Amino acid sequence: MANDALTVAVLGPGGIGGLLAGLLSRAGHRVICLAGETTAATLRTHGVRVRSGLFGDFTARVGTDTVLREPVDACLVAVKHTSLDAALDRVPPTALGEALLVPFLNGVEHPATLRARYRPDLIAPAVIRVESTRLAAGVIEHGSPFAEIDLTGEGVDRDRLDSLARTLDTAGPATRVLDDETAALWAKMSFLAPFALLTTRYGLPLGDIRTRHRDELTALVAETATVSRASGGPADPAQALARYDAFPPRTKSSMQRDAEAGRPLELDAIGGALLRAAERHGVSVPVTARVVKELADTGH
Repeated sequence: MANDALTVAVLGPGGIGGLLAGLLSRAGHRVICLAGETTAATLRTHGVRVRSGLFGDFTARVGTDTVLREPVDACLVAVKHTSLDAALDRVPPTALGEALLVPFLNGVEHPATLRARYRPDLIAPAVIRVESTRLAAGVIEHGSPFAEIDLTGEGVDRDRLDSLARTLDTAGPATRVLDDETAALWAKMSFLAPFALLTTRYGLPLGDIRTRHRDELTALVAETATVSRASGGPADPAQALARYDAFPPRTKSSMQRDAEAGRPLELDAIGGALLRAAERHGVSVPVTARVVKELADTGH
């Protein structure tokens, strides 16, 4: 992967994918957004329009297609886990070729799924810390004062990871390469799971969760940390609670936003994966199990 302009496919140009597509295009890279025909047509006509306090407001031109048909240096996967299987039909393994496949997905189980479908040494999972929302096709609102990416990938050529990290970092998001894929994924899971599950369960922003439901939040953080440690990831419940306390009180999780919009929830990818890991390692997680069951019982 050269250090000059790259060709990057973005599967799912929504809140995360649209932001990255716009930033990479503005930085001079060729971007091909893979989406359904209606979204692809809108992007062809209007480009990606980004509103961001950090990166400014801008419009970036992008290429579009419904299926990957040409060689690229990397393919960023930014769809929800609930639509992953169908979306991957847009990226046939033969079309991916030698490109890195970089999933920006919640949960910890998707790398194994992707390595069963594509060459394992091309799968480079990424974790992104950002609040970015798709307001309409091609219209992205980046609301957080930060955008940070951890790029990893066991068995992936380190030079290729470093090169892609430099490309992303130069385009905007502060990007680093981490050696321990398991630790990177569980670090996000440990923060995301309690936040997503409780804000969605009660339909309340984080500020209300950390005051009105503090005991449950503390219990979920402790249970998740124990599962993370058993799975080979980090575990620092006090740090997690401090991060929640530092967030703006009106902060909502993406799962909560999906519930409010009537969209399918990533309950299995987050809560289900957490329960499966707990069972594998013999960890008791009664509060997590109850909250996941309550969310499932409400039709989510």
